[in-house]
Amino acid sequence: MQTLSMARRFLLVVTAFAALALPAHVVAEGVNATVLSIGDGDTIRMLQAGKSLTIRLACIDAPENAQTPYGQQARQYLQQRLPIGTEVNLKVKTTDHYGRTVAEVISDFNINLALVENGQAFAYHQHLSNCNAQKYLDSEYQASQARLGVWQVPGGITRPWKFRFTSRYR
Repeated sequence: MQTLSMARRFLLVVTAFAALALPAHVVAEGVNATVLSIGDGDTIRMLQAGKSLTIRLACIDAPENAQTPYGQQARQYLQQRLPIGTEVNLKVKTTDHYGRTVAEVISDFNINLALVENGQAFAYHQHLSNCNAQKYLDSEYQASQARLGVWQVPGGITRPWKFRFTSRYR
């Protein structure tokens, strides 16, 4: 009986230390949050457990706002699909170098995937390892074949990750 009690205490201490080791700004997978605002086509402000949190949508890269008109279209699409006050579920993947939580955002649907399916964002090929890569790549291919959104231009518009590194944008 005493051994069982000691084992429980040990597990409690290990669990407490593990929880403390996680960064405070990273939320657990499966946590509910509420949409506060849409920053751009791949950034959302959320309210989670009473705290404001910036979410960078995982697996995708939407056009920058300066990539007229595609950046504004991606943001408007996100605003229409996830109005302020919408309850969502976060599938957290990581934290980026800006301290943002990187997650798939799930409502009645996966908004990240919906953006790609509708040509409002690209599958972020460099960051698909924690995602269902095949699903994102297939969706991107289908959007390109249907010439949706960013694919209205043959071959698609300049990829956001390339656009960010041009001298015009810096």
